[in-house]
Amino acid sequence: MFAVLKTGGKQYTVRAGDVLRVEKLAASAGEKIQFNEILMVGGDAPVVGAPLVAGAAVQAEVIDQIKGEKTIHFVKRRRKHSSQRTKGHRQQLTLVRVTEVLASGADATGVKAAIGTADARRAAHNA
Repeated sequence: MFAVLKTGGKQYTVRAGDVLRVEKLAASAGEKIQFNEILMVGGDAPVVGAPLVAGAAVQAEVIDQIKGEKTIHFVKRRRKHSSQRTKGHRQQLTLVRVTEVLASGADATGVKAAIGTADARRAAHNA
């Protein structure tokens, strides 16, 4: 069985046992999380959501908080100005291992929902 989930503005096709690098989540290593935004569940009887599949979820275990590869942005002014600047960036990522794909009964599991760090900051600020 596989599922298509949405997190961090991206979509991932996952099966049990897959290891993913997703945008940083508000969870620590060893914690169990659950992705609730499931767009499709495939297998013997595929279900496509409109836009989400009700009651479906993907459970995963956080392996580690990591940084992605460094991307370098080189800025150079042209013509008579001799200025140049190098800027770099390493994206904050979370490494997760998918443990289970649930086609139904996701709300009764009691596992913490996977939310991004920006969403967690907004929720803490508004509380």
